[in-house]
Amino acid sequence: MKKVAIVTDTNSGMTNEEAKKEGVFLVPMPFVIDGKEYYEGVNLTTEEFYEKQAQNSKIFSSQPSINDVVELWREILKTYDEVVHIPMSSGLSNSFDTANTFSEEFEGRVQVVNNQRISVTMKASVYEAVAMAREGADAQQIKKYLEDTKFDSSIYILVDTLKYLKQGGRITPAAATIAAILNIKPILQIQGGKLDSYAKVLNVKTAKLKMIEAAKQDLTNRFSGLVKEGKMRISVAHTRNEENAKLFAEEIKKAIPDVEIEFVDALPLSIAVHIGAKSLAIALHRVF
Repeated sequence: MKKVAIVTDTNSGMTNEEAKKEGVFLVPMPFVIDGKEYYEGVNLTTEEFYEKQAQNSKIFSSQPSINDVVELWREILKTYDEVVHIPMSSGLSNSFDTANTFSEEFEGRVQVVNNQRISVTMKASVYEAVAMAREGADAQQIKKYLEDTKFDSSIYILVDTLKYLKQGGRITPAAATIAAILNIKPILQIQGGKLDSYAKVLNVKTAKLKMIEAAKQDLTNRFSGLVKEGKMRISVAHTRNEENAKLFAEEIKKAIPDVEIEFVDALPLSIAVHIGAKSLAIALHRVF
C-alpha cells in the first residue's frame, strides 16, 4: 500500500489545528495589505484581517508561491510515496493550472486535483481524500474520485454589503449604491467554482428562508440519489458572524431534519476579501 500525503491550502477553511490532527499539509494563503505581505494563519489572524478591512486597508489576495509549494512536495516525498494536492477551484483562481504544470516534473508522484470547490465544500473533499488514503487508495484513484464528484456541491451566501464586491470590480458602483439605498441583501451562489448572483431580498429573515429553500430544491432534485444513500451533508459558513451561523444551523436542522450538519465554519479570507464581514452561507456536499 502506497503512503499518500494530502496537501491543501487555507482556502479550504481548514485550520492549522485541524490539519495537524488529520495529518494534512496546509499551505497558507498570502495577502497583500497596504503593500505588506501576510500569510493566513501564520502572521495574519482572522481578527486582524477584519480589523484592517474595517479600516479600509487595501487588501489583495494572491496565489501561494509555486516555489514554496514545489519545495513542500519535495520535502513530503522524502517520506511519502505520493502527494494529492487540492487547491481552490480553477474557476476562482489560477492556482490549479500553475500547480498542475509544475507537478509534471514529479512523474506522476504528485496529483493535482481540479476539484472546483472552495471553503467548506473544499474542506469536505480534503476529508474524503484523507479517508480514501487511509483505506489504501493511491493518488490517481483519489484524484479521479474527487474530480468525478466535484459538482456534488453547492453554496449559497448572504452578503451584508456590496462594498467589497464593488471595490473588486465584480459589480458596478451604481448597482452597489442602489442596493445600499434600498437596503437590498444579495444572495450569491457558488456552483462549480464560480461566484454568481442568485437572488436579492430585503432582509436577513427572508434571505435565510430563501437559502434554505434553495438547499431543499438541490437536495430534492440534483442530489436526491446521494440523499437516499446517506452521502449528502449540509454545512454552514460565515464571515465574522459565528453566533448567527450557529442559530442558522439550528433553523436548518428544523427545516431539513433528514440531512446532517457537518461543519459550522468561518469562510476563508480569500472569500471574505470580496464580501466583507457578517455574511452567512449554507453549503451542500457529499461524503465518502
